[in-house]
Amino acid sequence: MRIGLIGTGRIGTFHSAALSRHPDVTSLVVADADPVRAAGLAARTGAVPAPSVDDVFTIGVDAVVITAATAAHAELIGRAARAGLPVFCEKPIALDLPGTLAALAEVEAAGTVLQLGFQRRFDAGYVKAREAVRAGRLGRLHTVRAITSDPAPPPPAYLPLSGGLYRDCLVHDFDVLRWVTGREVTQVYATGSDAGPAMFREAGDVDTAAAVLTLDDGTLATATATRLNGAGYDVRMELAGELDQLAVGLDDRTPLTSAEPAGPPAPGKPWPGFLERFAAAYEAELAAFVAVVRGERANPCDGREALHALRIAEACEWSRRERRPVPMAEIATS
Repeated sequence: MRIGLIGTGRIGTFHSAALSRHPDVTSLVVADADPVRAAGLAARTGAVPAPSVDDVFTIGVDAVVITAATAAHAELIGRAARAGLPVFCEKPIALDLPGTLAALAEVEAAGTVLQLGFQRRFDAGYVKAREAVRAGRLGRLHTVRAITSDPAPPPPAYLPLSGGLYRDCLVHDFDVLRWVTGREVTQVYATGSDAGPAMFREAGDVDTAAAVLTLDDGTLATATATRLNGAGYDVRMELAGELDQLAVGLDDRTPLTSAEPAGPPAPGKPWPGFLERFAAAYEAELAAFVAVVRGERANPCDGREALHALRIAEACEWSRRERRPVPMAEIATS
């Protein structure tokens, strides 16, 4: 199988290495808006550099992996759809609902495959939590707590392009909340703080956010995120039911110190970032995409799943701005 990868930044570099190791990927073509950067990555991984992004669609690939800048995702998805090519795309499809819906319409009209990069669906802990919830081992679920904490903020230039903390960061929690519980969010109530570095206020963003989400069976969920967690990269989910509780992301690298005299010690090597924490999950989602292209399995995370998560993020932004609960019925679906 010959795969074209567009975008050779941090995540593109990681995905390029994973695809190069896959036994069913016989050739990898890499492209970037900066051809020099693409050539450098190709030299390091044994891939074939494309002269330009345009060439990926004419060079004869079987599928496309999109890891380019967010602003380019929707256009590249549309081009791949029109070329009849299956696509794996890092989230998001677009930063707004109209752009997302337009790209989805192109994919659906072409009848092609679009798999979104919500890698937590492939993390062993989240998979185990989903199995436990679906099997009823926790009893009736009453509370879910989701946490995403970055150890350091992104570069200032990234913030105005990110879509904000809810769309860029918490959207992962919104997706995996639906996936683990099998329930839909019916209402959100969100707030945020920009009390940290001035670059967040200048970008109209927040550095810390919290949301209370009501699920369609009455389960209450909280989702919190921050860009300023100096202890390390902390991604967890705690699920509490009438019979038992379960935690995802709690191990000897979780950047959390107990205040109890007999509690566990501080981690000796806390998680530094998302690539290290989810390395196995990223590799597994790409392996799943290769299997989808080969017709060996169903799409595990199609574009409509990304739409659901974006709608929740959008509702949180409305709630934060307007200081009120926002029913999901207020957010457009088409």
